Amino acid sequence: MKKILLLLAIIFLGTFSLQAQEETFDLKVEITGMYTDKGKVFLALYNSEATFLKKSEDTKGANAIVKDKRAIAIFKGLKKGEYAISLFHDENDNNKMDTKIFGIPKEPYGFSNDAKGFMGPPKFKDAKFIVDTNKTITIKVN
Repeated sequence: MKKILLLLAIIFLGTFSLQAQEETFDLKVEITGMYTDKGKVFLALYNSEATFLKKSEDTKGANAIVKDKRAIAIFKGLKKGEYAISLFHDENDNNKMDTKIFGIPKEPYGFSNDAKGFMGPPKFKDAKFIVDTNKTITIKVN
């Protein structure tokens, strides 16, 4: 009887611990539309409207090498939820987005869903997408 109770306790605890582990997913981002292979692409992944286009401890960053005018970045271990991406192609490889007067970007940039803004960047609601499986998205730079 003790062995049966012990076996049931082990099964119960094993099942409970498996449910406690949160499932995570990988996101592959394919970037297209570059005119040159020079430089690299910098990406930022945001998980909320409150942090969109802002520095935050929840913001994940990545960079990708451009080859054949395309680049690929991978974010691993993402929790299920809503996300949005902003990126730019640092063509001159100076590790920053170069801008013109009034902060207008000189270098190609893009957002998830190829979202566009009016007189500024797009809203989170236009750039957001759901991560609930391993997935691949494509973003074309402007």
